[in-house]
Amino acid sequence: MIPLRSLVVHKSLIVHQLVLEPKRVRAAYTVVRKDGTESTKELMYSYGAVFFNAQDPADINLGSMMVAQIALNYGLFFEEIRFDGLFDETDRRFLLYMMENTSREILVNKFLMENPFLKPPYDQVEAVKMKRYTAAKVRFVNTLFAGHALQKSATEPDMGQYAILSSGGKDSLLTYGIIKEIGVPHPVFINESGRHWFTAVNAHGHFRSTEPNTVKPWCNSDRIFNWMARQMPFIKEHFQQLRADSYPIRLWTVAVFLFGVLPVVRKRNLGNILIGNEYDTTVRGNHGGISHYHGLYDQSKYFDNALTRYYHKKGWNCSQYSVLRSLSELLILKILVKRYPELQEHQVSCHAAHEHHGRMLPCGNCEKCRRIIGMLKALDEDPERCGYTAGQTQKGLQALAQQGIKQLGTDAGHLYHLLLAKQLLEVNHHTRQQARPHPEIEKLRFDRERSRVADLPRHVREPLFAILEKYGKGSVRYSDRKWHTFTLGKHDLEVPYFLDERGTENVMDDSAKDEA
Repeated sequence: MIPLRSLVVHKSLIVHQLVLEPKRVRAAYTVVRKDGTESTKELMYSYGAVFFNAQDPADINLGSMMVAQIALNYGLFFEEIRFDGLFDETDRRFLLYMMENTSREILVNKFLMENPFLKPPYDQVEAVKMKRYTAAKVRFVNTLFAGHALQKSATEPDMGQYAILSSGGKDSLLTYGIIKEIGVPHPVFINESGRHWFTAVNAHGHFRSTEPNTVKPWCNSDRIFNWMARQMPFIKEHFQQLRADSYPIRLWTVAVFLFGVLPVVRKRNLGNILIGNEYDTTVRGNHGGISHYHGLYDQSKYFDNALTRYYHKKGWNCSQYSVLRSLSELLILKILVKRYPELQEHQVSCHAAHEHHGRMLPCGNCEKCRRIIGMLKALDEDPERCGYTAGQTQKGLQALAQQGIKQLGTDAGHLYHLLLAKQLLEVNHHTRQQARPHPEIEKLRFDRERSRVADLPRHVREPLFAILEKYGKGSVRYSDRKWHTFTLGKHDLEVPYFLDERGTENVMDDSAKDEA
């Protein structure tokens, strides 16, 4: 075993040289090694319309926060991290808290658990419980904008307008379909420089021609992440050639895209920021006395609540949440394909998608593809609608009969149960062992940790659940280690919003208080 502080491999990480242009934000990431040598890479967000005023302190502040997010992944590896820009106390507290949370998440999920990207002996880091896991001393400086005074805003956004962090996946497509019925959607597709954009091509092409509020910023964060990975001596040099469903060390990724959405939110005065996350992305665990979120913090309801408190503390007064928290993955796909088939045909839930005659098609071979194929067949729907061939469908079902899938045990068990009941899978030891009926998977689920009505602003509840209840086979609430059937009534929809109960004093998310 090697000590945790063996991971401190460099002297400094500096996020500096911030430049604001009408349609672009740029900054430099500089790594200073212990021998004094340096490497620098430029991070950029680019927009197709004017979103920034280089003389406006509020825009300078937002730009400073945008370019800072990637650095929150590296608190374990530097003696110092320096943010050069315009920050207020709320920003500083947010960045310090989230860096510490991310340091703990990365330690547990990237170093204390199996990680194919690590070189020995860094795959043998000592598990130790500490008050502070971030090794870096964090400094905030302001060398370029010292003459700008930042005033707290007091915005009253339009709560009928919704920004949707969008992709070609089922979650954001369903979110858009729902919001198109109950409000005004603004799909924001962050066009990352890497192959991840392939999953969004079909959906973005559809929205570009049908939804005038669609926005497509461009960001080279993928290049920065890969460049940073190459600076780390504990990551294998050929990491980009390794096949894995994870990244070498980064876990703070959603916020990199989310902060790219905020210029649209602020410019258009939008009151809601929606991220498509379902029931199973809020998970807490403990590893050797170290609490963590299984690497899913930035997909959890705790992340949404923390960001909402941050926005309110800044005076922006918008709310971030998911309208899908009460739904299983199967129920999400059911509502999408049954209610919005014209959207579902653009779904690409595959990170190995490829282009064919101008359209992106799924690979049909990966775990995600066989899971989507299995769910569509269980729903009596045709996978060919969203790009799978008949051969891929058959191959996917054969793979399900031999291999597992990445879902909660209850979700996977119920999917296998449905497929066996429809005689779509071979009956063998694997499928018999996997198949277990869990009827709650097809219902709206509520519990204190993962899914609460209180986490949704009041204005969205009634129209949202009027749609969802048509497709769920009832509603259940978890208590005393059991699911209990109940009717979602008016009193449930009128419970106080979590901000009403607690105010906005704590910018960060304290999950213990959330559960109080």
